[in-house]
Amino acid sequence: MHMTGHSSFAIDVPDALLARARAGDRAAFEQLYRWFERPVFTLALRIAGNREEAQDVLQETMLKVLGRIGEFRGDGSPFWGWLRQIAVNEALMRLRRDKRLAQEIGVDDPSEYAEDLAPLPPAAADAALLQRALATLPTATRSVLWLYHGEGYTHDEIAALMQRTPSFSKSQLARGTKKLRAVLQVPEAAHA
Repeated sequence: MHMTGHSSFAIDVPDALLARARAGDRAAFEQLYRWFERPVFTLALRIAGNREEAQDVLQETMLKVLGRIGEFRGDGSPFWGWLRQIAVNEALMRLRRDKRLAQEIGVDDPSEYAEDLAPLPPAAADAALLQRALATLPTATRSVLWLYHGEGYTHDEIAALMQRTPSFSKSQLARGTKKLRAVLQVPEAAHA
């Protein structure tokens, strides 16, 4: 998984398939489920941090999509963006419900994010390694990091999703990127 900001959700869904799903065609919805199962699960895993919860987020997201697909109008925005928004909201809602976000959110220190936005180390491309590294971060930090690097959300968008300020998003990103780099520093000697 290369964290380039290109979303794994970016799947072009044919209008005909959407129309069938909206009309209640089960086979069409199953097709959508198969296409989006992995991106939703991965997103949920990166935010929630464990597979069981990620599975719950996947199920809840898909149930919501099924129940609300009639509301999707397009209006120039892609279906995958609409579905991803539901997945992100679901994952973050669970964290809020568990009070995990509230406990960790401290006071913003603007000095922390002096444009410390260097790319993640190459080791981040290894999904398993990345998941272990992300698991070492606080929930809020991990969520911001993944939404920014993995999904390409802007700080303004992340702030709206997490009900915080853009400066909160920037400070969490700087903190998380720094920690992740430290965790992912694979010493050269290790390969010898």
